[in-house]
Amino acid sequence: MIAAAEIERMTLVERMETMELLWRSLSSKPGSLVSPAWHGKVLQKRLAKIESGQAEFLTVAQLKKRLSKRRR
Repeated sequence: MIAAAEIERMTLVERMETMELLWRSLSSKPGSLVSPAWHGKVLQKRLAKIESGQAEFLTVAQLKKRLSKRRR
C-alpha cells in the first residue's frame, strides 16, 4: 500500500494520473460501488424541487460568484 508521505512527494501530474488510475479501477465494476442511502434522499428532494418549479438554476458564472462570497 502507498503511504501518505509518498503521495505528498509526487508531482501534481503524478497525483492526477494516480487518481485517474484509481477511478478507472473503481468504475470498472459499477455494481461494487454502492451509494449511501442519504444520496438517494438528497436526489429525491432535488427532483421534487425541480418538479414543483421551486428549483433555482445558476449559470457557471453565477455559481462561481456565489461560492467566492462563501469563502470570505
